[in-house]
Amino acid sequence: MLTLQDVRQAAEYIRGKVIRTPLVEAREISEVLGCTLSLKLENFQLTHAFKARGNLNKIRHLRGCCRNGVITASTGNHGQGLAMAAALSKIPARVVVPECSPQTKREAIVNYGADILVHGSDYHQACEHAHTLAEQEQWTYVHSFDDADIMAGQGTIGLEILEDTPAVDVVLAPIGGGGLVSGLLVALKESRPDVKVIGVQTTAFPSMAESMRQGRVTSVPEGQTIADGVAVRRPGELPFTVIRQYIDDIWLVDEPDIRRAMNMLIKRAKIIPEPAGAVTLAGAMTRQDEIAGKQVAIVVSGGNVDATLLKSEI
Repeated sequence: MLTLQDVRQAAEYIRGKVIRTPLVEAREISEVLGCTLSLKLENFQLTHAFKARGNLNKIRHLRGCCRNGVITASTGNHGQGLAMAAALSKIPARVVVPECSPQTKREAIVNYGADILVHGSDYHQACEHAHTLAEQEQWTYVHSFDDADIMAGQGTIGLEILEDTPAVDVVLAPIGGGGLVSGLLVALKESRPDVKVIGVQTTAFPSMAESMRQGRVTSVPEGQTIADGVAVRRPGELPFTVIRQYIDDIWLVDEPDIRRAMNMLIKRAKIIPEPAGAVTLAGAMTRQDEIAGKQVAIVVSGGNVDATLLKSEI
């Protein structure tokens, strides 16, 4: 089970190796929503996504025990984070991406020094292929969310939120496989049990919400969403264990909600998110009554948006 000490140790290790991203009040959006809203800007992080945190923490545990290198499956952001972390430790890296992954993210993975393979129509199929390659070629597989070291690294965001806004009432985080929100839950709930933590998923991929409903990890059918970063059909077992214990609620948002949230962040806050990075604001906008008058922090998890999509949203 992931512990607060694990998160604190990860924070000590990655300090100075990642950007301590700002938590800034979005005054115009706060006025619209009727709350005090702050943005945790992980789109300003190394690789422009929170994934750098978990991957740096993971690689420190793998030094000296990677026979050939590391391999993973990713829609883009985790692959960039692993490629960067592996390059810093001079470890070869390979990333399997699905056909739906944005070209912008593929190019970034290669630029960080990893080999890239395109396989399958979604993350699930890419993941299966990466596991097969790992076994056949004896590479070390690094899961994008179902891994305690990854979860601990992502949880450092929660520690920073509490340092910057000790009186925060509600924290919203996106959910794909659950690695980010589970790390946040341990960091926040073990430090301030009264903080409400809300996960936000798309209606196209409600895998964690459905798992919570059924009381076990379950898969959902492949859907269609612009938020590729949270397009996960089956969440992680380890994250599910944490989320089942601590989560206050999971909110679902539709595609128009995500587009409106992207537009609001771009025009009202001058922040450019990727769609997965805007799902938290989408949740806040659709459940406005539940956060009225409160101090709210939302995680803008990434900014690796495809240029074509961005042009259509402005």
